[in-house]
Amino acid sequence: MSLTEEDFLRIIEQAFVNAKGNKRDKWIDGEEAMRYMRITSKTTLQKLRDEGKIRFTQPFPKMILYDIDSIDAFLDKHAKNPF
Repeated sequence: MSLTEEDFLRIIEQAFVNAKGNKRDKWIDGEEAMRYMRITSKTTLQKLRDEGKIRFTQPFPKMILYDIDSIDAFLDKHAKNPF
């Protein structure tokens, strides 16, 4: 199996992203938030937003971004410690 030029460029690009210190975005879209929390329901994401459990911003109509730090805090709050 050989790499295509496109695959090679994607690998190089990812290496540069990792070399920058893995800086992540503060604000992520709904799809990224769902993937990050490993949920599949947009309704669940909306419920978390509506109940004030995770921070969000809506800079434009139809554009909702989620604060990844608040998602981390939500997940940490619900983490169970081992016995």
